[in-house]
Order: sequence, then structure tokens, then C-alpha cells
Amino acid sequence: MRRSTLLALFFSLWTLLAAPLGFANGIYESIRGDVKAAVGAAAPASVTANQRFTPGTTVLTGPGAQAIMRFDDGHAVVLNENTEFRVNQYSFDKAKPQDDSIALQIFKGALRSVSGAIASRSRQAFALIAPQATIGIRGTDFMIALVNPAYLQVLQGTISASNVAGTASFSAGATAAVESATVLAGAIPASALPASVATTFGNLSSVAVSVVGAGAGAATGAAAGGITAGMVAAGVAVIGVAAAASTSNNNGEQTTTTTVTTH
Repeated sequence: MRRSTLLALFFSLWTLLAAPLGFANGIYESIRGDVKAAVGAAAPASVTANQRFTPGTTVLTGPGAQAIMRFDDGHAVVLNENTEFRVNQYSFDKAKPQDDSIALQIFKGALRSVSGAIASRSRQAFALIAPQATIGIRGTDFMIALVNPAYLQVLQGTISASNVAGTASFSAGATAAVESATVLAGAIPASALPASVATTFGNLSSVAVSVVGAGAGAATGAAAGGITAGMVAAGVAVIGVAAAASTSNNNGEQTTTTTVTTH
């Protein structure tokens, strides 16, 4: 067989073998119910567990649905039912913390965000944009539900909620509300949450999350197969998929989609 033919066969075989093992910005670690995603102007299409996603992806969950998304640095996002969420920007390289970036956006619904390696070394690199405020973190596990106003609850760490009225910070155990983009976020008692939001937060917080060590940087990329040895060694947050699959359906009320321009 000619050398050129052998080389062509080699590269073809290498491409086929390497593609499934390639690294992406993250994977859908768990999918329950009707979950669709689209990149740019493409029509939304159903996604499956272990499918990869990239920046520019908008994810929509249907009634009774749930999606767990894991990013390369171990950051996890649990999407509630009837939620619209987008990954605006993401960059992670273990050797280049100065390039860390994770910019997310929620248009409607509810989610839980569990920090990974980026939050432990580049806190300022994270932002979650909501219609009422932009959320920053400090090694955090928190939840947000949009029912106009937006409600926040902090499970671990500290978050900040910033808008044109200023910035307010909330620590573990705090519950807060943000009336609008022109009103400063304020603490409220958990008992003041609407029943639907209390149920949603209860369901989201019941998703099992285990943390190994104190993550300071994982291997770049998450293989399509799921959690990597690099993630565990680095001590990043790991979602318990079996526990997540057994959680109850959520019943949070939702609002109309609001478009927010990213900075």
C-alpha cells in the first residue's frame, strides 16, 4: 500500500478515535424530561446525557424537566423545570488562571450554581446575569428563582447582587429578594418566600452534591464520559447523578423572558 494511502487511513482512524475523547467546555451530566438546546440562531434540539456544550448555547427545560451541566473546571449548574439559560462565555486552562472566564445568564426559571476551580482562584471571573441583577460569587453554592422579583438563597459561601442601585452581599444561610434592576437587593426571611419558590429551592437544594477537598484547579477539559480523575484530584464539586435522578418534580412559577445585554 502506498505511503500516502497509509497516512490518509491513519489520520482518518485517529480522527474517529479522538473525537469521542475530545475535550469541550462542558457536558450535560444528567438529563431528565424535555431538555433542548440551541447555539446561536439554530433551532432548539433535544439533548442527552454526556452530550457536550460550548459557549453560546441556550438551554431550555420543559415542565417537570431538569438538567445538570458540568463545566471543565468542575462548576455545576442544576437547571429547574421551565428554565431558559445561556452560557455566554467560558474559558478555563489550569495553566492560565489569568484567562479564566465564566459568564452565564438566566432569562426565566430557576437554577442552582455550585462553584468549581475557577471560583477558588479567580472569583472575579464569574458572573450570572439575571434581569434584576448580576450575581458574583466567593466559593459558592447558591440558588436563584425568577418570579419577578428575583429570589436568592445561599447554601455555602457568599454572593453579591449588583445593579444600578448598588451591590449587596449575602452569606451562607441568607435569603434575599431583588425587586427590579433599579432596586438594591435586600435580605428577607425564608418564611417570606412564595410557596412555589420555597418548593423549587427545596428541590434544587436536595440534589446531592459532594465536594472532595478544596479545588484549586482541575485538568483542562471534561471528557465526554463525565467526571475525570483530574477533577477528583483537584477537589472540585461533583454532582451525585443517582441522587439527582431521584429528586421530585419542581413546581416553580416562571416569568416572561427578558433579554439582558452582556458586558
